Amino acid sequence: MESHLLTAGAMTLVFIIGYIFITIEHYTKINKATIAIMMAILCWVIAFADGEISSEAHLHHFESGLADVFQVTFFLFGALAVVEIIDRHRWFELITRAIKVQSKKKMLWTISIITFFLSSILDNLTTTIVMVSLLKKILDESEERWLIGCAVVIAANAGGAWTPIGDVTTTMLWIGDRLSAMHIIKGLLFPSLICLLVSVFLFSFRLEGSFTPKAERQVKTSVEPKGELIFFLGLGLLIFVPIFKVLTGLPPFMGVLLALSILWIVTDCIHSSHEDRDHLRVPYILSKIDLSTVFFFMGILLCIGALYSEGLLTSLATTMDKYTSYTWMALSIGFASAVVDNVPLVAASMGMYSLEQFPMNHEFWSLVAYTAGTGGSMLIIGSAAGVALMGMEKINFLWYTKKAFIPATCGYLAGFLAYQALSLL
Repeated sequence: MESHLLTAGAMTLVFIIGYIFITIEHYTKINKATIAIMMAILCWVIAFADGEISSEAHLHHFESGLADVFQVTFFLFGALAVVEIIDRHRWFELITRAIKVQSKKKMLWTISIITFFLSSILDNLTTTIVMVSLLKKILDESEERWLIGCAVVIAANAGGAWTPIGDVTTTMLWIGDRLSAMHIIKGLLFPSLICLLVSVFLFSFRLEGSFTPKAERQVKTSVEPKGELIFFLGLGLLIFVPIFKVLTGLPPFMGVLLALSILWIVTDCIHSSHEDRDHLRVPYILSKIDLSTVFFFMGILLCIGALYSEGLLTSLATTMDKYTSYTWMALSIGFASAVVDNVPLVAASMGMYSLEQFPMNHEFWSLVAYTAGTGGSMLIIGSAAGVALMGMEKINFLWYTKKAFIPATCGYLAGFLAYQALSLL
C-alpha cells in the first residue's frame, strides 16, 4: 500500500510540474510537445516501478490504451495533411475576394460568421491563422483589427465545438464513443451559436464607422492552379468523414486517411506533369505539417493512460462526485480551460468517468464538449487559437483580458444556459 501511494504521489508531481511548463510555453519557449512526451515516459516508468502491481498488468493497461491513442494521432495527422494541402493551394484568396464590406460592424459580423462555420470543418487553430492573416491583408487600423481578431478566436472556438471534426477535444469524445456525430451537431450547434452571437454583439459596441481599404487589397493574388477544385474537394471530403464512419463502422481515422489518399491522387494527376508545381504535391506538403501538435496530443493521451492505470483518475472522480454535480463539473472544465490546455482536461474527464457511469451521448459529455471547446476563449492563453493570435498580432495577455474577457465569458455562460434550456424542452 505504501509503495502504491508513493507511486501515485510521484506521478501526480510529474503531471503537475509538466502541466505548469505546458501552460507557460510562451514564456519558456520550450515546445509543449516535448514536455508532454517527457511526462508520458516518466509517468509510465514510475508506474512500472510500482511493486504492488505486476509488470504484466501494467503492460496490459499500456497496450490496451495504445489503440485509442493512435486512433487520435492518425486522425490528427490525416486532418492536418488535408488542411495543409488545401492551404498550399491558396484557397484563402477566395475568401479575401468575397469580403467587400467597409463598415467596421459589418466587417466584425462577416468575419466572425465565416470563422464560425469554417472552423466547424477545419480545426480552430488553422481557421484562426487564416482569418487573422486575411485581416492583416485588408485592414490597416491595428486597434480595430485586434478587436476583430479577438472575435475570431471566440468564433473559431465556438465553431469547432459543434462538429466532431472542428475541435480536437470534440474529436476525442467522438472517437472515444462518448458522443455520436449527429448528437454533437444537434445538441451543440445552438449553444455554440448563442455563444458567438452574444460575444460578437458585445464587441460591436466598440466599433463605429468604416475602414479605409488597404491599397494592396486591390492587387489580386492568384489562387494556385486548380485551387478552387482542391478547396471544395477537400472540404467535401472532411465533411464526409463522419458519414464514412456511419456507413462502414470503421474508425474515423480511416475516413480521414481516405480523404488524404483521394487528395493525393488528385494533386498528383493535376501537378505531376509540371516541374514548377512540386510545392503543391503531397510529399512536399507533408514535410510542412506541424508534427509537434501530433506529438503533443500523443504524449498527453499516453500520460493520462498512465494516471488511469494507477487508479488516480477514478479516485479523483469519486471524490468530485461527493462535492459537486456533473453539470458544475463540466462548467468548471470550461473555466479551467481558460488557463490550461483543454486536451488534458477532456482526456482526464474521459479517464475519470466510464461509459457505464455516463453512457454514450449522456448530457455530461455534451457539456464537456461545449465547455472545453468554448471556455478557452476567456483568456488568450486558453486555446491554440488565442496563442496563434497572440503570436501573429503581438497582442499581450493583459490587453486581451481587458478587451475580450467579458464578451467571451458572457458568450460562454449564455451558450451554457442555452444548452440547459434546450435540454428542458
